[in-house]
Order: sequence, then structure tokens, then C-alpha cells
Amino acid sequence: MDFITQLQLSNNFDSISIAVDRFSKMEIFIPTYGTITALDLAQIFISHVFSKTGLPISIFSDRGSLFVLSLWTQLCEKLKISRDLSTAFHPETDGQTERVNQMLEHIYGRNPSFDSIHVSQDSPAGKLSTKLQSVQQVVKEELDLSIRRFKKYADRNRAIPPDFQPGDKVWLASKNIKTTRPTKKLSERWLQPFEGLKIGSHAYHLKLNQQ
Repeated sequence: MDFITQLQLSNNFDSISIAVDRFSKMEIFIPTYGTITALDLAQIFISHVFSKTGLPISIFSDRGSLFVLSLWTQLCEKLKISRDLSTAFHPETDGQTERVNQMLEHIYGRNPSFDSIHVSQDSPAGKLSTKLQSVQQVVKEELDLSIRRFKKYADRNRAIPPDFQPGDKVWLASKNIKTTRPTKKLSERWLQPFEGLKIGSHAYHLKLNQQ
């Protein structure tokens, strides 16, 4: 277990708590604060570490003030967890966590090439997020304008549908009507006006005669 502190503020966090499972080598990074208390530390590890790895047999850490406070000591005793503290001024005794720290600090110093929502708006990644949001808004506005233009030109060639009312007479297209004519070319294109009986949303019912 270890901490990386005094980082650039991001979503009100300025530190990262690091835990490495010695068995699976799983690395767990928890955003936190430089002013974290022993009670906060206990809650963090119960919620983010113990819930994933189960209760450890032992916890290896440095001799930081949080790890030697009575509250943390009592918690480990109650849970039957052995506390292994590194030798003073020799952090390399916990080499596994130290390597993870170096890797994280190396990655943290690089700017991501994608939109990040978990960074301070004042950071380079935060500025990228703001810029991408602005670009998306411009694209949306341009698409809306393009749709309105398309509709405007399409409406120029779009005929206004007639407003028929019940009782009006209309011509019936003979396109789908079977007649006794030897060839369809000899048939009328439009049949006599018929009285409309009912208007539907997309149809007009006609009163046809027996002929």
C-alpha cells in the first residue's frame, strides 16, 4: 500500500491511493485527498480493496503516519491482518508497489488522446474535453441547418394535398380497375366522378355504382 500525493487537482482529488495484491498482482488505484484520515483510509480499503481481493493475511506499507495510527492498528488487529512496515528510508523493501508508483507517475505525465471526463477542466485533457464538446455542438448546429435547407428545397416540389370533404365528387384513377375492354390502352384513364362517403387519414372512400 502506498500514496502518490500533491497531484494536480482533478474532480476535487489531489492524491491516489495504491494497493497491489501480491498474489494476483492486481493493481488498484483509488482517487483520494492529501488530508485523508485513518478512518477514511479504513473505509477506502474496505470499499475498494477488501471487496475485490477479500481480507488479506498481511498488509505491506511504509511507516507513514496513517499506517501507524491506533485506529488503523486496531482495525488490522480486529480483522487479524498482519502489518508489515518497510524499513525507514528504504522504500525499495516494497519494490512491487514502488514499480507501480513509477509506472503510474509516468502515465500520469502524459496527455490522453481521447475525451476524458474525469479530469480538471484546467488540465490539458480537460481543455480537450471542452474543445470536443464545442466541436460537437457546432456539428449538431450544422446538421440541423442542413436538414432545414433540404426540407426547404424539397417542399418546393411537394404538392399540397387536396382537402376533400364528405359529399365531394372525385375522379377515380382506372389504373387498378379491371374493365371489359380488350386492352387497357382503350380504357379511360379516369372514371366518372364518384361521391365521397368518408375521409380517412390517407384514403378516400367512394360510392361506386354497379357498372
